[in-house]
Amino acid sequence: MGTSRRRYESEIPELNDQIEALVGRAREIYGTAGDSDHIRQVIVSALRLMRDGSTTGDSKLVNSSLKELRHAFRVFSPYRNIRKVAVFGSARTISDHPDWTAAYSFSERMAELGWMTITGAGEGIMRAANGGAGRAASFGVNIRLPMEQRANEVIHGDQKLINFRYFFTRKLMFVKEAHAIALFPGGFGTHDEGFEALTLIQTGKSDVLPVIFVDSPGGSYWRDWEEYVLTHLRDRKLIDDEDLALFRVTDDVEEAVQEVVGFYDNYHSSRYVGSDLIIRVQQPPDDAQLEQLNVDFSDLLTSGRIELAPAAQAEVLPRIKMRFNRRNVGRLRQFIDRLNALVSEHSPPDQALPPQVLERPLTPEAEREERD
Repeated sequence: MGTSRRRYESEIPELNDQIEALVGRAREIYGTAGDSDHIRQVIVSALRLMRDGSTTGDSKLVNSSLKELRHAFRVFSPYRNIRKVAVFGSARTISDHPDWTAAYSFSERMAELGWMTITGAGEGIMRAANGGAGRAASFGVNIRLPMEQRANEVIHGDQKLINFRYFFTRKLMFVKEAHAIALFPGGFGTHDEGFEALTLIQTGKSDVLPVIFVDSPGGSYWRDWEEYVLTHLRDRKLIDDEDLALFRVTDDVEEAVQEVVGFYDNYHSSRYVGSDLIIRVQQPPDDAQLEQLNVDFSDLLTSGRIELAPAAQAEVLPRIKMRFNRRNVGRLRQFIDRLNALVSEHSPPDQALPPQVLERPLTPEAEREERD
């Protein structure tokens, strides 16, 4: 007898029953409930490739990318409770160049503050960043290229080195796992990563996070880039003034470090619950501060007010709730900066942790409770 019709399932009841039985049996074997409905949908999608008569190339693409992502999820999983900064820059930068030294010093300082560093695992800036962070605090997400790019000696052979065939799966892991992005001078790839990160944040496809462009002391590489952005993007109204809040440019390593860790002085994390943006903070605004936030940032709202929200089940941090328009992300970054200004000092290293450490994931029941 077929199961009741789901939103996403095979049109053949017999297959649906077999998929349900397979997922149920796998759950018994692996001893975890997991998100079995999404696993079921993955199987349905795979079978629909057969139904649709997909080419071998299409099926191979789906299969290879899924396997790459599954492996990457597994590698990152034990370290989900540690904040990470993604570092980009040229593979051609030599070790006695000031840019190399700056990247090394930056990652070294971030490691001292309890952060891990993710790089493309190559030479140049990537080697410098992995070296500064040290092997234990480094990830490498290498891309297999025709010229056979080999991982640098710091991360080569480490269990935290992941080799990708596709750029899009590699980029996804950079964005998914990073809590901050630092870019040092580089070529096409570095600019691609920088603009893509800004695009994803600007369009709301990625969480707001610090994006910092770092020159060596006295360098002008990123200052010249910023001037281009101002003259040819901002002045021609191809971006808004507020979009300039989404990134910072500096030639001071310590300033870059403080830009990253300072973003998490008070702000902790955010997520949507229905139409509401929920922002977790270490220290909530008092009544007067909350009123001033409503005065200064009313343009962010589609309706209602900026309010303190009651804690949901299994959450311990104070929360701020608002109906964000999902459009003015640069202004949202300015709002987060204002929240961070509520505290006078940067968080100590032992608080430099991602949401999973301080708050357990909501159970399905708690999720439904919030939605209702």
